[in-house]
Amino acid sequence: MADERDREQRERRRRGLRRRGEGLDTPRETRRALVRTPSVDPEAFGRWSENFARFMGTPRFIIYMTAFVTVWLAWNTFSVPALQFDPRELNYTLLTLILSLQASYAAPLILLAQNRQDDRDRVTFEQDRQRSERNLADTEYLAREVAALRIAMRDVATRDFLRSELRNLLEDLDERRPQADDQQPR
Repeated sequence: MADERDREQRERRRRGLRRRGEGLDTPRETRRALVRTPSVDPEAFGRWSENFARFMGTPRFIIYMTAFVTVWLAWNTFSVPALQFDPRELNYTLLTLILSLQASYAAPLILLAQNRQDDRDRVTFEQDRQRSERNLADTEYLAREVAALRIAMRDVATRDFLRSELRNLLEDLDERRPQADDQQPR
């Protein structure tokens, strides 16, 4: 059994193979991670970030945030020192940390929402450009067709032209009839 294994290893080395039947042109199998990374749906996360950014840009958010900070400051300034959880003497350290944390999450989420909006705007712009090109091509085609019809109509007798010619012929006949009546023997 050991001889057989040694022979397989020598044969693999001779053929330039690294592992059981794998050559350099064959990709390795992916290994499973010891710790699974959570999978996040980028579209769902993007929609959530847009909703968050949209909410942060509303007067309601400003009012809520102002009320929150006012209550926080009032509680930690005017309440009994035993009930204060972020005292004024420490310059409201906890409030500062909470606001910094909120800002550090808000900025990237707002940027993500802006990037998604830019992508949508880019697609819309491209569709508008293509639609404009089609409209321009259609307009140019119709202009060429109208010009061709005008050129063709110059060579064709129109109804008005025929009427005027017939009117002229009738007038000529009416003028010649009295002359013909005068020249006939009686």
